[in-house]
Amino acid sequence: MRRLSRILVALLATFCSLSAFAAPRLTPQQCADYPFKPVAAGKVTHKQLMRELGELEARGYDPGSDDGVYPSDLQAAEKQLHVDYRTQCRPVSGT
Repeated sequence: MRRLSRILVALLATFCSLSAFAAPRLTPQQCADYPFKPVAAGKVTHKQLMRELGELEARGYDPGSDDGVYPSDLQAAEKQLHVDYRTQCRPVSGT
């Protein structure tokens, strides 16, 4: 019984790993609209700002908190957002 449990856990872990690698990449349009992508001055829309704030909040930034961790929490969220951008939007090398 214990061996069966180990096998099931291993299969579940393998399935989850494969699912993560099979996740679809962002489209070129989504990459172009990604937060922190350079935009011409005065060309940022309210929708883009709200999306950027949502992306930062999804990565741990809490603009309403008064806990003394600003700006480190914002910087950590920005860093994670940049990592995600590089992961999702870097060109795929053809082999």
